[in-house]
Amino acid sequence: MVSSDQRRRQLAREKYERQQRRREEARRRSRRLMLSIASAVAVVAVIGGATYFATRGDDGKDKTDAAASQSPSAEASPTEKAKPEPPMKIDKKARYKMSLKTSQGDIAFTMDASKTPHTTNSFKSLADEKFFDGTTCHRLTVGNVSVLQCGDPKGDSSGGPGYTIPDENLTALGKADKDGSVVYPAGTVAMANTGQPHSGGSQFFLVYKDSKLPPTYTPFGTLDEKSLKVVQAVGEAGVEGGAPEGAPKKAVKIAKLTVDKV
Repeated sequence: MVSSDQRRRQLAREKYERQQRRREEARRRSRRLMLSIASAVAVVAVIGGATYFATRGDDGKDKTDAAASQSPSAEASPTEKAKPEPPMKIDKKARYKMSLKTSQGDIAFTMDASKTPHTTNSFKSLADEKFFDGTTCHRLTVGNVSVLQCGDPKGDSSGGPGYTIPDENLTALGKADKDGSVVYPAGTVAMANTGQPHSGGSQFFLVYKDSKLPPTYTPFGTLDEKSLKVVQAVGEAGVEGGAPEGAPKKAVKIAKLTVDKV
């Protein structure tokens, strides 16, 4: 007879195996998408295409995580229980400033809590816990999609806070065009996700050149002019090894991230 402890361990193992399979399938989809986009962009513009971000798989069936993890960025790891979203503690009528002290310079932008209350509240909660301090902006993309991705404590696009938050403000950038995308203007700060609705966690991306993406990534801030120049300098330096996406040549380490009411 199987004991209750043995049964629990068996279920835990099965859950872990399912999660690993999902992650591996997402990685394979990402690699296929990266190759097809890079090839297409090379033909048209002789530059590397943006990979990880992108739009959709064939016939619009699969949306790859644009600016965030290929594997679920907000999914709890097999060794931890999923957490609830932080309780709402911010003033939902106020504006909040997120400030990042990084190895490449200071970056700042303002969040409007009336438009993105869950996103703002989550970042405020995580910042107060020093969740982002000591992390890196682990992914840069160059080409048609130009963004710097940050907020992953693991630094490999698979990390998150152990909970997810709802998508918000998705109509802010206008109606999608015929190819299902909208322009995320340079300076936009948006949430990364897994490609599934309401799957954002702690990862976010900073757009340093106008980029076309599906309107499925919560836009929640705009970089000031000085901050945009910092990110643009990172983008201009490119990716390690000259790839279209990967770790930036100019490493961006977040020494401290704070969120304060303004």
